[in-house]
Amino acid sequence: MTKYEKEIYHIITASMEHLTAEQIYTALKRKYPKVVIATVYNNLNKLWKAGMVHKVTVENMPDRYDRTVKHDHLVCSKCGKLADISFEDLTASLRRQMGGDFLYYDLKVFYLCPECRHQERSQEDISKQQ
Repeated sequence: MTKYEKEIYHIITASMEHLTAEQIYTALKRKYPKVVIATVYNNLNKLWKAGMVHKVTVENMPDRYDRTVKHDHLVCSKCGKLADISFEDLTASLRRQMGGDFLYYDLKVFYLCPECRHQERSQEDISKQQ
């Protein structure tokens, strides 16, 4: 593993956030000021293909990278915020329904986060007053 791979892996696994390539690049630049963004993308792909990091893809948003520890995600449909959550393991149920094994599943539940819900209620209250 190269020094960049090691550091990128450390940045991702030490974070409780779901970082974009740009955020990882910014963090990596603190230690390696001459690094270029292409190095980050190349190493992220290597780590992802090796199964060392998880890529979280949500339509119309940049990919984000996460630890490989099994967990699910809540995705705010309004602001795009990602939050970790652990739902009941669906592996056995999916195997039964599919009639056999599968590679993996990636559960994302879309909702409105508390901040966006609060914003919507505030806007509704303002509308009612007018």
